Amino acid sequence: MSSTVHATFLVAAPDQPGLVARLAGFFYTAGLNIIDAGNHTDVHVEGGPRFFMRMVVDVSGLSAPAASAALGGSSTRAALERAFGDLAQTLSATWSVRYGDQIQRVAILVTKDPACLYDLVLRQRSGELPCEIPLVLSNHPTLEPVAESFRIPFFCLPVTADTKREQEKRILELCRRHHVDLVVLARYMQVLTEDFLNDAPPVINIHHGFLPAFQGAKPYHQAHARGVKMIGATAHYATKDLDQGPIIEQDVARVTHAMGPDEMARTGRDVERVVLSRAVRAHLERRVIVEGRRTIVL
Repeated sequence: MSSTVHATFLVAAPDQPGLVARLAGFFYTAGLNIIDAGNHTDVHVEGGPRFFMRMVVDVSGLSAPAASAALGGSSTRAALERAFGDLAQTLSATWSVRYGDQIQRVAILVTKDPACLYDLVLRQRSGELPCEIPLVLSNHPTLEPVAESFRIPFFCLPVTADTKREQEKRILELCRRHHVDLVVLARYMQVLTEDFLNDAPPVINIHHGFLPAFQGAKPYHQAHARGVKMIGATAHYATKDLDQGPIIEQDVARVTHAMGPDEMARTGRDVERVVLSRAVRAHLERRVIVEGRRTIVL
């Protein structure tokens, strides 16, 4: 069995000459191999161009003499992060790192629609989504048999306007107890409060692509009535501004006048499943840098 361990570094900084060389040179000096990298400079930014980079580094050689010497005599991950942090500071950069042996834990929130829940769990079980799913939470008992079929603990937490604060507090407690790194709203039909979002791990939401044109109930019926020719879905990070968070992934499907509302809904669910799984995978693979109200997906 290979002992290779990868660390994924995400960096955002004001653009300046030599950034790629300085970042790559840091790992070269430490004798650590960069096995994958991607970068982008956005010149259309108020305040000046911005640079973004993702680097996947083999840190299995961290205990080698070259690494220890470059990191001040220490061969720990903490020493690596301190040294990289010092470099980032000179570049006025923000950065983060996560290691490949730190498997992320994902809580899935659902209501009654099973489509996205089934899709996420099946992709996780097949190895497509590199994570663990320690629990499924819902405000209705409808999907408990689905979670039980996969032997995933299911928690039903009904909610009303009067109990919303307590219900969200309970969700946060369960997320902390199960060491959740990411919350996925898989057609969870409740609006999360700002207080919840401030205390929760990152939250990814999925919605049909008609917003804001077709808000409210039965969006596919509204779309059918308007004779739309294309439907879609958007996955984004949830923020206090409803359905306005940084977009991670989007896709569309063409429809025709011959399709009724139910067939449109089936097509829409297909798009939603694909878009949500792509967004979750991008987050788990640490391909997403949030920059203000948008994302850069490397």
